[in-house]
Amino acid sequence: MKIIDAHIHFNLRIPSFSTLAENAGHLYTAEHLQSEFSRLGIERAIVMGNGSIAPSFHQYPDFLRYCIGLDHNEIETMPEHEMLDLLEQNLRCSSCAGIKLYPGYSHIYVSDKRFAPVYALAAQYNKPVAIHTGATAGGMGLLKYSHPLTIDEAATLYPQTKFVMCHFGNPWITDAAAVLEKNANVFADLSGLLEGQVDLDSLFEENSGYFSLLRTWMGYAGGYEKLMYGTDWPLVNLEQYIGFIARLVPEKHHDKVFYETAKRVYHL
Repeated sequence: MKIIDAHIHFNLRIPSFSTLAENAGHLYTAEHLQSEFSRLGIERAIVMGNGSIAPSFHQYPDFLRYCIGLDHNEIETMPEHEMLDLLEQNLRCSSCAGIKLYPGYSHIYVSDKRFAPVYALAAQYNKPVAIHTGATAGGMGLLKYSHPLTIDEAATLYPQTKFVMCHFGNPWITDAAAVLEKNANVFADLSGLLEGQVDLDSLFEENSGYFSLLRTWMGYAGGYEKLMYGTDWPLVNLEQYIGFIARLVPEKHHDKVFYETAKRVYHL
């Protein structure tokens, strides 16, 4: 089975990522990641970029692509023309697969008019906008901004722009499924639903109710066409996460979820 991981983090400037990788049974190096990808059949991955939006900041190995991350620092402090110029420089790069927004952390709704020129650029270059949805890490995020229903308004206002709902809006999976079904230009990745190394048999036994709901809403209204595999690595063990998603998704839909949707949406 061919796999594209539509959501990882790879920034050697963040020391805590190394600890997360070790907790998940990995080393936080490009060599180790490439070796694991080869072993597990992962063809490519998309890095959700943090830090500077300068293109020179985002240099990755050939087997990785990236979404340029836009957070509150750029939105609130950088002159708009400068921000848009840097975004466009990234979007012109073949290694840049899209744009990433962090509304729960930035405390700005994705329908805010300040994003209008950002969405126009994404549509111009036919590259999607990935958006953090669902729970936030730590206590500083505000959940009202990261609720998946907020994407409905943005998707309706900007129908020419493709949006990717990261983390399937978890734990608001019912709302996430409704947004996916309604909007032809909205997709979702399944990253960040686990953390560290786990015993999958025990996990499914102890959380059977939650996983039953997750299966139901992932398949809502034929939703497998809209879903793509992602991990949030280094948060999880890569091999275990493949097994985890494979248990949730019916085998006849594996090719779509593990490979085809991400290849189509991110133009890989």
